Parts: sequence; C-alpha cells; structure tokens
Amino acid sequence: MASGSAIRGTRVGAGPMGESERGETAPRIRVSYWCANGHETKPSFACDAERPESWDCPRCGLPAGPDNEHPPAPPRNEPYKTHLAYVKERRSDADGAAILEEALSRLRAQREG
Repeated sequence: MASGSAIRGTRVGAGPMGESERGETAPRIRVSYWCANGHETKPSFACDAERPESWDCPRCGLPAGPDNEHPPAPPRNEPYKTHLAYVKERRSDADGAAILEEALSRLRAQREG
C-alpha cells in the first residue's frame, strides 16, 4: 500500500488536458503598456475583450498606460500623519489652548473638591 500525498490517477510530470478536451481557446492579442520608468509590459487579452486603460508594471509596480510617449504619472504617496497632525488640521492653536485650560481647570476643581 502506497503512502504519502500522491493523487491517484496522476503521474509526475502529467500536464494539463489538451485543447481537444477543454475546447478551443479564444483568439488572443498582446497589448503594450509603458510605465513612467520606461518598462514595457505586454499582457494578452481575448480579441473581443475590453482592454483596461492602465496596467500595473510587474517590474516596478507603477501604473502603465498604452501611450509610450505619455505614460501615467506615478501615484502621489502622502506621508504618514500622526494623530496630532490631524488634530492640528482641525483646531487652531487658540482652540487648543482653550481646551487645555478647560481640562486643567477641571483637574484643579477635582483636587480641591
């Protein structure tokens, strides 16, 4: 009795079923996309399929477009913001001073009372 994780009915190196068993493949077309670094990517699509406006470059990850002369611009990465940076966007320094004074006066009242 054989042991292990072998699948019954297969052999090592057995390939996929042939086209006669799967059916015919759709006619294909290769489309060129270029990224801002000048890399060319050529994915293939079915001839009657709608082609996307952009494609991610497999070499650098930037978006690639079908126009070699005008590739899409790299996305702008916003730097990480701390919680304090978001608070400062919403509140002015005067608002912060007023909130701090209110909190300190509450603490003083609790100590006295």
